[in-house]
Amino acid sequence: SAQRLSGRNRHADHAAHAGMSVAGATVTVRIAGPGFAQWHGLLALIQSSFAYMQGRINPPSSALGLSADGLAERAKTETLIVALGENGAVLGCAFCADQGDAVYIGKLAVSPDHQGQGLGRRLLEAAADLARQQGCHKLRLQTRVELVENHHAFAAMGFEETGRSAHAGFAQPTSITMEKHLLPAAP
Repeated sequence: SAQRLSGRNRHADHAAHAGMSVAGATVTVRIAGPGFAQWHGLLALIQSSFAYMQGRINPPSSALGLSADGLAERAKTETLIVALGENGAVLGCAFCADQGDAVYIGKLAVSPDHQGQGLGRRLLEAAADLARQQGCHKLRLQTRVELVENHHAFAAMGFEETGRSAHAGFAQPTSITMEKHLLPAAP
């Protein structure tokens, strides 16, 4: 159920993952608990991270239609993982939703100024930790057909293509579903 991975569940105060250095600064990756209030910063992060897709994908990204209030509502039914810089700025995020057999990763985003430094990988590792805590052993995400560089990046992190689907009104596939099977956590 969505409640199982809700940002307000018993894991909302999950201990912060060890800080990591990104471009000389310490970044903390953690679950955004009920006190998280940086919805406008989160919106700006997602929109800047997805901006490179404009003109490359059809239909346009749903990120264009997001709002700060909508993100806050989404966090009530999904677990939001954030990467925070030393100054508290949101540098990355991923929404995690329980799909029964897998944890779905949505709106995985890293600030353009911090891409290529392992922060996306760290967000996915935090999502995998969350999935294991919930007894789930698979991550799932979707990427657009046109974004071949994303296919390669996710494959390098252990994701495999499991399907293709088309948005409403499109005859050809527009999205690729990828999954990663998780090994049990080390004792």
